[in-house]
Amino acid sequence: MREDFPILHQTVHGKPLIYFDNAATSQKPRVVIETLRRYYERDNANVHRGIHELSNRATQAYEAARARVARFLNARCPEEIVFTRGTTEGINLVAHSWGLQHLKPGDVILLTELEHHSNLVPWQLVAERTGAKLAFVPVTGDEGIVDARRLEELLAPPVKLFAMVHVSNSLGVVNPVADWCARARARGIVTLVDGAQSAGHMPVDVQALGCDFFVFSGHKTCGPTGIGVLYGRQELLETLPPYQGGGEMILSVEYHRTLFKPAPHRFEAGTPDISGPIGLHAALDYLDMIGRERIWQHDQELAQYAYDRLAALGGVRLFGPKRNRAGLVSFLLQDVHAHDVVTLADREGIALRGGHHCTQPLMRKLGVESTARASFYFYNTVEEVDRFIEVIQAIQRFFAR
Repeated sequence: MREDFPILHQTVHGKPLIYFDNAATSQKPRVVIETLRRYYERDNANVHRGIHELSNRATQAYEAARARVARFLNARCPEEIVFTRGTTEGINLVAHSWGLQHLKPGDVILLTELEHHSNLVPWQLVAERTGAKLAFVPVTGDEGIVDARRLEELLAPPVKLFAMVHVSNSLGVVNPVADWCARARARGIVTLVDGAQSAGHMPVDVQALGCDFFVFSGHKTCGPTGIGVLYGRQELLETLPPYQGGGEMILSVEYHRTLFKPAPHRFEAGTPDISGPIGLHAALDYLDMIGRERIWQHDQELAQYAYDRLAALGGVRLFGPKRNRAGLVSFLLQDVHAHDVVTLADREGIALRGGHHCTQPLMRKLGVESTARASFYFYNTVEEVDRFIEVIQAIQRFFAR
């Protein structure tokens, strides 16, 4: 599969590139790049509004992408798929459209302590506007496993919504979200699953998960940047007001009144990112050609191998579960700042990520400012991990002098 990714075949600072920053964004296979090029060369036109041939082609491809995403997630119909700019906008859409309509003073929005800022800040903003409060299910120790007993205690009225991360981008924790959604639904609590780190790495069936909303980003699933997906149960979407106003999402407009289209189009104001869904369509076809079960197995095995090799070095603090982790490893070297690790690794051609990973509250709970993170995908190899370990050992020796 590596041959399908032109970007991987280069040197950085004179060394072969090893790309271990897949939790931030994935690389794009040639089929996606060619799909985007072909669209702009042959079919570029605005969708839904024209009756000429190019507009018809663009509209057909755009709506075909919606249907493809519905199949990818096993949604009941394409009308349950809303195109957004990414996971962040999808969560903001739900927070403002659902949250402002349903939340009131005294209500509680339940989150976990693992959440990315994208699944925290929007709820803070809505809580300030509605008088609702935030509550958090705690995690335990460096492994970051959610405290199941506290979850059971907290998952009760006055909680109105439980928004949860599927896979932690900081720790690699894989949460049992199907179980959590079932418990929430039994109590009449609406659920949102942040699938930014799961949708491109494992099979996702939103009907089996039982969630009310699910969000993910195209750029983490081998697709273009700037395109994302919000899945919402159709009966819920139909009750929600528009998130933004403008063209395309309207049935008719008068000077003092507007009638809106049904979902999903009422949530897609203005000219959309047309090429984004078309490129995403190609990316989802590519992932399913490989097989998401195979991808998930590969990612887990590679992460476990990297975790075990780092643990054997000594002087390394590791974060996240010891077993059954997603395809990433967060770590700190003793007396070495994460940014120094990432900077020196870059000189050896290895792309890591250093920082708080948009989980500042979690980092503070762990008592650290940042970690270094290596995150993997199906085009990464055991040999690359071995080279990564060699570089980490060299960094340790450098700082031990």
